[in-house]
Amino acid sequence: MLAFLLTFVLLLLGGVAYSGGYPVSEATQTCIECHSEVTPGIVADWRASLHARITPEAALKKDKLSREISSSNIPNDLKKVVVGCAECHTLNPKLHKDTFEHNGFKVHVVVTPKDCAVCHSVEAKQYEKNLMSHAYANLMNNPVYHGLLDSVDGLQSFDGKRLIYSKADVHTMADSCLYCHGTKVEVKGFVSRETSMGEMKFPVLSGWPNNGVGRINPDGSMGSCASCHPRHSFSIAVARKPATCAECHKGPDVPAYKVYVVSKHGNIYYSEHSNWNFKHVPWVLGKDFKAPTCAACHASLLVDEYGNVIAERTHQMNDRIPYRIFGLIYAHPHPKSADTTIIKNKAGLPLPTKLTGEPVSKFLISPAEIEKRRKRMEKVCMACHSTGWVEGQFARFEKTIKFSNDMTLAATKILLKAWEKGAAKGLDKGDSIFNEAIEKMWVEQWLFYANSVRFASAMAGADYGAFANGRWYLSKNLQKMLDWLSFKLGGKK
Repeated sequence: MLAFLLTFVLLLLGGVAYSGGYPVSEATQTCIECHSEVTPGIVADWRASLHARITPEAALKKDKLSREISSSNIPNDLKKVVVGCAECHTLNPKLHKDTFEHNGFKVHVVVTPKDCAVCHSVEAKQYEKNLMSHAYANLMNNPVYHGLLDSVDGLQSFDGKRLIYSKADVHTMADSCLYCHGTKVEVKGFVSRETSMGEMKFPVLSGWPNNGVGRINPDGSMGSCASCHPRHSFSIAVARKPATCAECHKGPDVPAYKVYVVSKHGNIYYSEHSNWNFKHVPWVLGKDFKAPTCAACHASLLVDEYGNVIAERTHQMNDRIPYRIFGLIYAHPHPKSADTTIIKNKAGLPLPTKLTGEPVSKFLISPAEIEKRRKRMEKVCMACHSTGWVEGQFARFEKTIKFSNDMTLAATKILLKAWEKGAAKGLDKGDSIFNEAIEKMWVEQWLFYANSVRFASAMAGADYGAFANGRWYLSKNLQKMLDWLSFKLGGKK
């Protein structure tokens, strides 16, 4: 009895120490006792998180604008304790194929949007409509995009006459394109490991580790909240900072972060952000921060100093974006469905435009929806800028979309001529459209240079619209393509 009482007191004291005085479930306390030694970094992250300092019941008592929780019906066994290890890693055990017996608990490794939806149901539903949530399937289930992936990630060898392309292997893809798009996480069996607690069994997961935005999870859900809100702090402050988006939006194909850094907004951010409040909800424009970040424009709940809502919080990132300006051959209105594999153009290709640029309108949002989304973004801009400034900015941007599409069309016409004259092999020859020199130049025209010009225009990124992968390279690349074609045709003669 004495031993039992001592153990109980130690557990109780430990619970207070670990939780900072907040109510912690017995199951989470059990997790912490081991993992504070096994994975101390994880426990330290959690202890510093908001999850460790508030119960769902207390969160729901906040006024509507200040809440970071959107579900009203929290299960009784969850609402009176803080959100700890067990509250996330033991939820919905029957749905998770990665569930395994662990120290008397049914635990799963991969926490998913379905788990987070218990408290954040609105955000989870919004994210399901987001292109990001479908990023894995939209890439891997589209033969055109997958052809580009293989040309980037596939091993190449030289047989003395030509380059031989191999299919990209799963590890290379996970290290490359699927780092951001997400992998498919599957249970491949179980393995026994010797631990400080004795021998234990753990699931073997393929496609793991990964925090990709469109990750296919063992419970069938798509996406990873940890893409933006890193485990195990799940910090709103981290998600609001541009460096988070820079993980995937930095390269020449999506130069958003680079453009932001050299923009006036980025200039102000890097000069003043140490004095900003990235944790406050709602986020007060002019008080908590003084220049937009990625989150301010695309996701965050914004209010003025009087509490008037400037923009509602959204996890459907295109809610304020009328046009899709990167990743595709031509900029175009956003797709109606986040599942872009359903799109077919006139040639039967899974592309939202024809190869010559005309949009496949029935799969894309209407002019009325374009205007609605533009107005949402304009409202964010006009919280700091005059009407004339904002209208002038959008007029330039839409002119840039047309210019960059026309420059891509010129490159496409040169490529089509190369296929027609037999200087390169195209789709009609059953060949990849990404493996010859002129095809790679064509890809650079829209994937690098046109994207750079559009981002520079959208975000006031100065030289990225001119000489840093901008209009100079659009022009130079066209000449290179034409010279290459003339050389090849001259050689044939």
